Amino acid sequence: MTPDELRAACLAFPGAREEQPFSRAPDLSVFKAGGKVYALSRLGASEPLRVSLKCEPDIAVGLRAAHAAITPGYHLNKRHWNTVVIDGSLPEQMVVDMIEDSYDLVVATLSKRRRAELR
Repeated sequence: MTPDELRAACLAFPGAREEQPFSRAPDLSVFKAGGKVYALSRLGASEPLRVSLKCEPDIAVGLRAAHAAITPGYHLNKRHWNTVVIDGSLPEQMVVDMIEDSYDLVVATLSKRRRAELR
C-alpha cells in the first residue's frame, strides 16, 4: 500500500476529512469524521509507512498478539489505539478493514444529528 492508497482508503467514507492540524508535525495527516479522529499517519515521512487506528480494546490486544506489524498506538491511548506498520506483512484488505472499523467506532459515538450530517 502506497501513501496515496492509504490516503484514499482513509477518505473513502462519508464525511471523511483530512487535516494537518499540528504546526510541529506538518506532515502528520489526521483523518476525521464528525470532528473526531479515526486515523493518523505521516504519509510521506516515514519508512515503512504507518497508520494509527482506533480499535475495540479486546480486539486490539488480539491483533497485537497475532501480528508483529500491529503495536500499541504510538503516542496515543494504548488501550484504544493500534499503530499498524504497512510493510507488506499484512494483507492490504486487512488494513482497509481496520481503517473501516476505526471509522465505524468513531461514527458510532456521534450524535444522531452528526451521523446524519455525514451522509
